[in-house]
Amino acid sequence: MDGLDLSALKGSKNLLAFSGGVDSSALFFLLIAHGVKFDIALVNYGIREESDHEERHAKQLARHHKLFCHTIKAPKFTRNFEEQARVFRYEFFESLIMVEGYDTLLTAHQLNDQLEWLLMRLCKGAGVSELIGLQPLTQKPTYQLHRPLLSYTKAQLLAYLHQYDYPYCIDRSNEALCYERNRFRATVATPLMEAYGAGIGRSFDYLRADKAVLESGVECCFESAQLSVLWLPRPEAKVRAVDKVLKHAGYLLSAGQREQIAKSSSVVIGGVWVVEQVADRLYIAPYRRDPMPKAFKERCRIAKLPQKIRPYLFVEGIAPEALSVGG
Repeated sequence: MDGLDLSALKGSKNLLAFSGGVDSSALFFLLIAHGVKFDIALVNYGIREESDHEERHAKQLARHHKLFCHTIKAPKFTRNFEEQARVFRYEFFESLIMVEGYDTLLTAHQLNDQLEWLLMRLCKGAGVSELIGLQPLTQKPTYQLHRPLLSYTKAQLLAYLHQYDYPYCIDRSNEALCYERNRFRATVATPLMEAYGAGIGRSFDYLRADKAVLESGVECCFESAQLSVLWLPRPEAKVRAVDKVLKHAGYLLSAGQREQIAKSSSVVIGGVWVVEQVADRLYIAPYRRDPMPKAFKERCRIAKLPQKIRPYLFVEGIAPEALSVGG
C-alpha cells in the first residue's frame, strides 16, 4: 500500500491487537510483507457463533507464520457492552505487555474509524482535541500505541486483502444497529467516506496539525508518582491539558467534567482526581483527604500550593518546596 512506512517497528517487540476482521487482517499481512516481527492477541467475547471459529483461525494463522497467539475468553457483559469490552480488551493487552515485555501495541484503526469517532463526539459536544481522538502514535506509561493505518480507508484495506487473496473473517455484529457506533457507520460515516474519502483524509491531516498547535506551549514543570504540575501560558489550553494527562492515566472526562474544569480553579473529578489552578500553574493529582500535621500544612502554605493537592503530597512524601511557585 502506497506511503505506508513500518520500518520504525523493526527494532521493537510488537503485539498486534487481532480480531481476524478486515482491518486487523490487513495489518497482519502488511507487517509480514514489511518484515516486521510481532505476536498477536485476540479476545473471544463468545457472543456470536463465529467467535470460536475466529479464535481457531487466529491460532492457525499465527502457527503458519511462526508467531505467538495470545487469546482470552471474556466474561459475559450484561450492560454497556461496547465500553466494558473495550476496558477488558485493553486490560488484557496491557497485562501481556507487562508480562511479556512488549514495547509496542499495534491496532488496526483506519480512516473510517476516525470519521465515526469524530461524528459521535461532534453530536455529544467536543473540542478539536476530542474530535480527533485517534492518533497515529500515543505514548503510554509503559509502551507505545501505534495506529499505522489511520490514513487508509476500509475499502483500501479490503482491496489489499482481495489483491493477494489473503483470508479474513466477517463480523456480522458490526451491522447490528443496536450499537451506537454501528448506527453512525451505516447511516452517516460509510456514505460520506464512499463519496468524499480523499477529502476527509486530507481534513484529518489538517486537523491533527491544528491540534498540535492548540496543545503546544503547555509544559510539565514537575511530575512524581501520579502528580503532574503544568505551566499553562494560555488559559484556553486548560481543558485540553487536563484531558491529556488524565487520558494518559486511563481516566476519560465527560462533557460535564470538561465544563467544570473550564469554569473552576479547583475541582474534584469523579471523586478520584483533583484539578487546581494557581496563576499559570495547573496541578493534577489523585484526590485524597488524609490528615496532615500542622508543620506540613505550613510548608504548603509558604510554597503557595493549592489545598486539595496537599494530602496527596503528604501521603506520597513529596516535598512542598519542590513545587514552590516561587521556586
